[in-house]
Amino acid sequence: MSTDTMTIRQMCDAFDVTPRTLRFYEAKELLFPIREGQKRLFTKRDRARLKLILRGKRFGFSLEEIRQLLNLYKKGQEQSTQISRAYEIACERLAMLEAQRVELTSAIDDLKDQLKWGEKMMASLGQTRAAAE
Repeated sequence: MSTDTMTIRQMCDAFDVTPRTLRFYEAKELLFPIREGQKRLFTKRDRARLKLILRGKRFGFSLEEIRQLLNLYKKGQEQSTQISRAYEIACERLAMLEAQRVELTSAIDDLKDQLKWGEKMMASLGQTRAAAE
């Protein structure tokens, strides 16, 4: 085995993913390991692509969005166009994440207020029960 390739087990260990995950990404044509019978050998390109896939998933991109980003980096295309488009997509995603954060913060604050109200109600009901007994 070449030092430029990794087995599925090595990939799993290096990227903390399961073999099923790697096979799934291969089936979705996001990774293209070399096949030697049943054996899969992942190249440096596969490792770089997996790193981008995992980062994209962490940022909340769909697999189709990740595919589009990966396709920007095919050889022979103009690099400035690739970088510019990837930057635009990342800016759009950041804006969405920040909007979600604002919505989550508001929902969390509302829920905390409801919990405080619930605590007061439970306390007053407890006092009412104690006085009635």
